[in-house]
Amino acid sequence: MTSTAAAKPAAPASVAAVQRRVLTVLVVSQVLSGAGLAAGITVGALLAQDMLGTTGLAGLPSALFTAGSALAAIAVSRISAARGRRPGLAAGYATGAVGSAGVIAAAVTESPALLFAALFVYGAGTATNLQARYAGADLAEPTHRARAVSTVLVATTLGGVVGPTLAAPTGDLARTMGIPRLAGPFLLAGVAYAAAALVLAIRLRPDPLLLARALDEARPADPAGTAAPADDPAPRTGGRVVSGTLVMVLTQLVMVAVMTMTPVHMHDTGHGTAASGLVIAIHVGAMYLPSPLTGRLVDRFGSTALAVASGITLLAAGLLAAVAPGDGVVLLALALALLGLGWNFGLVSGTAIITDAVPLATRARTQGMVDVAIAVSGATGGLASGAVVDMAGYPALALGGGLLALAVLPAVAATARGR
Repeated sequence: MTSTAAAKPAAPASVAAVQRRVLTVLVVSQVLSGAGLAAGITVGALLAQDMLGTTGLAGLPSALFTAGSALAAIAVSRISAARGRRPGLAAGYATGAVGSAGVIAAAVTESPALLFAALFVYGAGTATNLQARYAGADLAEPTHRARAVSTVLVATTLGGVVGPTLAAPTGDLARTMGIPRLAGPFLLAGVAYAAAALVLAIRLRPDPLLLARALDEARPADPAGTAAPADDPAPRTGGRVVSGTLVMVLTQLVMVAVMTMTPVHMHDTGHGTAASGLVIAIHVGAMYLPSPLTGRLVDRFGSTALAVASGITLLAAGLLAAVAPGDGVVLLALALALLGLGWNFGLVSGTAIITDAVPLATRARTQGMVDVAIAVSGATGGLASGAVVDMAGYPALALGGGLLALAVLPAVAATARGR
């Protein structure tokens, strides 16, 4: 019934109205999910360090929930391809809520095995938070896709910034409930993810992907007998897909590696949870808050220019984090802000490249596989970060990450020449 209704040709004004409604619902769900996303970033590594008694494995939580997000990206994209964005995104956030409850149970029972399994499940929320950006672009005009993506991303800012600042209060609440203090933010995460799932399940109607497909199929044929193209004339080549994927994979790897170990580094240099929560809040804000401007820049100057800017910005972030003194909270906050900004440039530009390069019929599956690659790179960065810090120190990790980010430049240049 939904498919039949959606198949009726719609006036541009009607499509624009539906797109505004879709973006509104996505914004609300992203505000909620941002708080859930930030919980694992803020205390995941500290919780593992506390339970295992070693820094070398402190990066394991980040690796686990990003690995879990890889599996979730496949599941969410397949559900979305078959049944639409609404059931796919709602299922992903509901799974993230289950993982949050599992982390709390693991902390109460002091079970590292349960903690790691729960963090893996918790990663579904991270994958879904990223997959939601594609839903914002389904009905957008080709010249406004980057802006639509950025609108969804920026909505994560409120929850993502508020979430880490609540690390100390939720820790106090957890302690009054007989739950270890470091598990407190996961109470917030569970409620936030569950609420996001409920909002999407009830309010994301009509489904943007199903409607976009129906409108594409109903598009009149041209005189030659072929359907008029629904997308812009950007070349749909494997090289463009590889380029967009490389940009997002490299920026994700560098961002996760440095971000994961920053709270541990601050803890080891005498800073409390409130200070590290503030730095991560600034970082998460920089990840999402610039999105509207980034989207406009991509639409105006092209995705390649912003992809290059991401590599340069991440290099600056790595250099600054490497030279920041142990008591230099301000410098670390600035470095993490640049880290988030560089990631934002890479994610928005890479998403625009992928979305423009792939037709509607296969878009959801391709986007899901790209997000799997992003999640795997994040898992690699998170897992390796603890070992690097254990062997060589935090400055070496930050500097190495910044230098690695420069690999974005030749990757983009090579595919740009191949267009």
